[in-house]
Amino acid sequence: MASPELLVAQSQVRLQFTTRDSTLSIPETGPILAPTSFRRPALSALVNNLLESEKPIPLEFLINGSVLRTTLDDYLTSHGISSESTLSLEYVRAFIPPSFVASYEHDDWVSSVDVLSSSSLAATWSGDSNPVLPGHERILSGSYDTRLRIWDTSSNILATSPSISNGGHESFVKAAKFLSPTQIASSGRDRTIRLWKYTQDSDSPESPSSLTPQLTLYGHRASIDSLAIHTPSKRILSASADGTIGLWSTSKSSSPEAPSSLLPSSRKPSSSSSKRRKPNPTPHNNTPTPTRGPLSLLKSHTDVATSCTFDFHDPTVGYSTSWDHTLRTWDLTTSVSVSSRTSSSALLCVAHLPTLSLLAAGAATRFVTLIDPREGAARVAALTLRGHGNSVSCLARSPESEYGLVSGSHDGTVKIWDLRAAGGGGGSGVADEGVDEGARVVRPVYSISRRGWEGKKDPVGGEGVKVFGVCWDKGVGIVSCGEDRCVQAHAAGQRQ
Repeated sequence: MASPELLVAQSQVRLQFTTRDSTLSIPETGPILAPTSFRRPALSALVNNLLESEKPIPLEFLINGSVLRTTLDDYLTSHGISSESTLSLEYVRAFIPPSFVASYEHDDWVSSVDVLSSSSLAATWSGDSNPVLPGHERILSGSYDTRLRIWDTSSNILATSPSISNGGHESFVKAAKFLSPTQIASSGRDRTIRLWKYTQDSDSPESPSSLTPQLTLYGHRASIDSLAIHTPSKRILSASADGTIGLWSTSKSSSPEAPSSLLPSSRKPSSSSSKRRKPNPTPHNNTPTPTRGPLSLLKSHTDVATSCTFDFHDPTVGYSTSWDHTLRTWDLTTSVSVSSRTSSSALLCVAHLPTLSLLAAGAATRFVTLIDPREGAARVAALTLRGHGNSVSCLARSPESEYGLVSGSHDGTVKIWDLRAAGGGGGSGVADEGVDEGARVVRPVYSISRRGWEGKKDPVGGEGVKVFGVCWDKGVGIVSCGEDRCVQAHAAGQRQ
């Protein structure tokens, strides 16, 4: 019988550790022998020992770009690799489990959420002109009660948009974004996009603030459910239930006149007009809010347009999704759809993953599909993210990792994904309905439930807790909102 020492020697493999994170580099060494029984925690401890870390840093390990989820022995066996080989392992900081930070109660459903912090795009685009100081982080929410609210991170309301009669939205707010630390854009069921001036009364983090209407944009003929912004070019993209994508300027002087047929003064009275307040509101200073129209309306979708986004690197390129099952790429300089990718179901939301040259699209069939938008791509779906139990309504990419993504769903959960953790299609040998044939499947790393339902039986289909909006900020964390009339903030990210 072989000695125990020989059995140990036979169950080891040579490992070569690498990393692209300069702060985690270990001294150059040759391959290190490690037991094939090692999993991620043991490998993480081994690298931390080599780093001589005072405080252990949780690490993940990649082999050929995919996260190691098994023992080394299982990996070698499943891939037909001899233990005599040298296995190259790239290590990266692991995503930390999300932890609840705060909640922000509303009187009605909350449809949209955004964050202003020193690392957010709105602040980054503004440069040093309007820095966001520590402790001055802000959360913006848009609600079905027609109001926008700005909160501090201690759940205090600092500003609320005015009522309908004072320049506010006439119906549900469906989307809201910070354009800069001093300007906000919002849209809603009233078919308008509204620009707001955000003013804080003093430098104190708790000081009251105000939202003043600046400009109202008309052009769509149905609810405007999604906004994308690019402050440096003064451009806004919108997706509407009328099936069109709108391109707008935030500059009044650069925008055409609003279509007269869509202005409040030209609307025909409806059966519900007696229940409405007077349209064409006049704000606090008794000066009517200026109105303008779109630079262009992009028409190719054959059904409701659900979401839109700018290309992260090129603001002359836009992307949109629709109930018509397509994801379209737009040349915004010519207002032409230059490519279209068709999925197996209606697409409800989209996020650009610039480093990977992919688009993440949330579907009505519970999945998130990573789509290569190029017409010449060999396959439409590069990856399928499976784990939700209902329609995927919103997406946001990680501010720290090119492979991190968060999704919100009508099942009442927010899920965190590591796109490197991909397995084979279906994962169990059984085809998944809605998963494109040949697409690799990714399972969520973590799941966040609505706090009011923790410890209770999961609601059927997410009834009462549907998630409508999500944002991922480096400082504030993952912020989500939904049908439970609440905004939730969770600390999340990568261990520093």
